[in-house]
Amino acid sequence: MFEIIKNGGWLMWPIILSSVAAMGIIIERFWSLQRKKILPPELVPQVWMLSRDHKLDEPILRRLKTSSPLGAVLAAGLANRQHGREIMKESIEETGRRVAHDLERFLNTLGTIAAISPLLGLLGTVGGMIRVFSATSAHGLGDPTILAGGISEALITTATGLAVAIPSLFFHRFFERLVDEYVLDMEGEALKLVDMIYGDREEV
Repeated sequence: MFEIIKNGGWLMWPIILSSVAAMGIIIERFWSLQRKKILPPELVPQVWMLSRDHKLDEPILRRLKTSSPLGAVLAAGLANRQHGREIMKESIEETGRRVAHDLERFLNTLGTIAAISPLLGLLGTVGGMIRVFSATSAHGLGDPTILAGGISEALITTATGLAVAIPSLFFHRFFERLVDEYVLDMEGEALKLVDMIYGDREEV
């Protein structure tokens, strides 16, 4: 492995660092974006029962706000329930946008890694080919070792850059889609609670 890195040239190091960062982000996002953490399945029925029994005081709303992203969206709506349905919905939508931004943490970095890794590999390719042509112009075609070394550097960095970029791009798109689904589900659950509070929907 070290020999491959050595043959690939100094540009292998930023590509490797990018791969480590991408792996860390992917693991962290898988851990943080578990559905049970984002959308606790029993939260809406519990909140509805507390609302029905008039037990939604300030301490409970503060705990609800910090319990989960769905809890934050519900708490925003419930904090404005005395102002009417439309204000509740506006509060839910505004908080939903903030929550979506939090859920997308590190995804821009992952997308940047997906975009820059093949460019680093391409830069290594260009450097390797320059080395090949420089060696050819200085020594002719009589030294195949120098020629092979330049071509090897070009191929290794390109392959490594693509190996980092492809999974990074896949997981970037995957997590973006997952966040979009979570945001829609959170807003749906919150609006369901609004309808229940105003008597437009039966108890869940």
